[in-house]
Amino acid sequence: MADSRPVNPPPLTVAVSLVAVQGLVLIGLGVAEALSIVGDRLSVGISTAIFFLVYGVALVGCAVALTRRWGWARGPVLMSQLIQLGIAWNVRDAPLLAGVLAVAALVALAGMLSPASIEVLMPAAEDDAG
Repeated sequence: MADSRPVNPPPLTVAVSLVAVQGLVLIGLGVAEALSIVGDRLSVGISTAIFFLVYGVALVGCAVALTRRWGWARGPVLMSQLIQLGIAWNVRDAPLLAGVLAVAALVALAGMLSPASIEVLMPAAEDDAG
């Protein structure tokens, strides 16, 4: 039996994939930070690990929501990508890392802001305009 769900546009699929990867990387960083906590930096280690884990889970959750065309997830993802561009600028002394962060953020932003993505994530806006 064929799947009755509509296919998401390619720009949205690319953006969602990048956001999911970003979330998984953050979860991995959170786990790594939790495993490297030592006594003299206990509070910093715990708070950093929790931050990375919560941020990563939130991004993965937004990626899942976007695949289901839930428009509320668009805002947090756009904000996250803008923050990532700022981080890329901050680590510009490490060109490879800065490049990877910037390219991933720009591609995700382009995918999220493409007309096809906007159309499927905000169909009510089009109906209200007419």
